[in-house]
Amino acid sequence: MLIAITREVSAAIERCELTHLARTTIDVALARRQHEAYEQRLAAAGCTIERLPAGDDMPDSVFVEDVGVVLDELAIVTRPGAAARRAEISAVADALCRFRTLRWIEAPATLDGGDVLVVGGRVFVGRSSRTNDMGIEQVRQMLDPYGYTVRGIDVRGCLHLKSAVTAIGHDRLLINSEWVSADIFDGLALVAIDPSEPLAANVLRIGDTIIYSDAYPRTRRRLERCGLSVSTVDVSETAKAEGGVTCCSLVFAV
Repeated sequence: MLIAITREVSAAIERCELTHLARTTIDVALARRQHEAYEQRLAAAGCTIERLPAGDDMPDSVFVEDVGVVLDELAIVTRPGAAARRAEISAVADALCRFRTLRWIEAPATLDGGDVLVVGGRVFVGRSSRTNDMGIEQVRQMLDPYGYTVRGIDVRGCLHLKSAVTAIGHDRLLINSEWVSADIFDGLALVAIDPSEPLAANVLRIGDTIIYSDAYPRTRRRLERCGLSVSTVDVSETAKAEGGVTCCSLVFAV
């Protein structure tokens, strides 16, 4: 059974944290319709949806991935790098504790879940404006007893590691090598995005399905030429808040 924890789009999403994009108008009603369509794609891929509410005090709360990292053995409750987002933690922790033993990132460490990429027994953690070296080290200490290898990676030009690289198979990644060094991923097959679509490296893989933004048709065709089943969704409004398709859910097996 697959669980997908999601969170509703806050009415305050226009007050979201921004690092690399200019602030533009976000249509809240449209964002909510798009998010519902996204949840429908998760359900079609076999997920049971558990949606959490969000208040006006949590503009970024739809990006639930940043608050938790879920592995088979445990779940890590993060300490987001943007202090204003720490109000999001308690509800996500309450949801996760029903399924996993929880471990917590402790101050002064910071960690955003969008910076954590798990590929089998290898865990890559982006060193970004939201995740610091202490956060990476705490992840290493938590996961070492379970045999995971944790490696910190410098991220440049984008918000999170998963803005630059995500998994499209057990040993294959989609990558924008302008934003993260390809040399780090030794032993893994790499598929490059179309260079005209720099934001195109973020995909959500659920089983044999790739959930993907419809904003990147050229890279989508590259994925399809790899034999992948790509299900596109319009996420244009949350993209204005620097969100991608991985950001809006925590998907895991129970």
